[in-house]
Amino acid sequence: MIVEQLSLVDFRNYAAVDVTLGSGANVFVGRNGQGKTNLAEAIGYFATLGSHRVSQDAPMVRDGADAAIVRMRLAYGDRRVQLEAQLNRSGSNKARVNGAAVKTAELPRYAQVVLFAPEDLQIVRGDPSSRRRFADQLLVQRAPRMAGVLADYDRVLKQRTALLKSARARGIRGDALSTLDVWNDKLVQLGTDIIRARLALARALSVPVAEAYTAIAGEDHRPELEWALSIRGGDPEDDSDTPASSRPLDQRVGDGTTEADEIQAQFRAALADKRQSELDRGLTLVGPHRDDLVLRVRGLPVKGYASHGESWSVALALRLASAQLLRAQSQLGDPVLILDDVFAELDVDRRARLAGLVGGFEQVVVTAAVENDVPDALRARTVRVVAGSIVVETALDTPGDAGD
Repeated sequence: MIVEQLSLVDFRNYAAVDVTLGSGANVFVGRNGQGKTNLAEAIGYFATLGSHRVSQDAPMVRDGADAAIVRMRLAYGDRRVQLEAQLNRSGSNKARVNGAAVKTAELPRYAQVVLFAPEDLQIVRGDPSSRRRFADQLLVQRAPRMAGVLADYDRVLKQRTALLKSARARGIRGDALSTLDVWNDKLVQLGTDIIRARLALARALSVPVAEAYTAIAGEDHRPELEWALSIRGGDPEDDSDTPASSRPLDQRVGDGTTEADEIQAQFRAALADKRQSELDRGLTLVGPHRDDLVLRVRGLPVKGYASHGESWSVALALRLASAQLLRAQSQLGDPVLILDDVFAELDVDRRARLAGLVGGFEQVVVTAAVENDVPDALRARTVRVVAGSIVVETALDTPGDAGD
């Protein structure tokens, strides 16, 4: 899959701009604050319906405008698809595919993008929510139906938590809150789907993460991924340094119980055990919203033990492994790989190794403040960005192809 054309109207610091991209490596060069990362952010939006920098859409709308328009033409071999997203400062966003109106949730079906940025260091060093977000975004890209499951779980979670807060205010205790059981059933059903999908994802990532880490770091530090599940006791959100045990679940255990049955049984038992604590605190204390993806190197948690270089290598390995998973299962071709201001954070050896690893993808988009930070192998096509304008565009393989 290749992004051939990107057009922005009132997006971030761009009043209007059109950028032509080619296969292979495309480098956006510009000093900090000029708008190069905004271009990467716009491409990534179609895959996740969100930004890697902010949690809301409003900051992506240019100051003084009511809405931003992002258009992207994708090529899958000989096939072309035009995607359009209208990001409204207030109200629901709108989307089009080849000019026809669609639900915005349909856009990720057409665009697969893996974006790595300095913010991704929070995946390995930040709180559990950063790791859950990483996993869930990848789940949706691999199986778009998971977007609905995650949204439904979030809705049930909010309603159940509101009920707990109301019960706490009224002094209701123990089994007196019978309506809680109805929400428990919904929470368990949806939560089990999410837990199973996350466990399967960790298993699928295990080998490609280890291979990518060794290739980037130049050493085998035995990187590992393991979900710490709140349904198994403990609370990763309250004490992420001592996560709950998360032994791998087989698809079918010895007594014939399926993985789903085992998870549901543990989930219900944990809810029963935490019932009074939840009423006392007015919070839902058990479920995938409180789980953590534990990352280790050399047998130790990355968070709190890994060096800066090791942490960067783990974060990069997670993204590269994600790209490998999408590449292996996609009928759209390779995902577009974006490296946003990454090379400045790496030493010379890691830069060269990373360039070698990504060079085989159909399209790689790189942003950099200093062009020389980018290895020569990735500098065939360069777009220079100054204050929201494309002022120079060179393409060594297609001379004369100029942008706006």
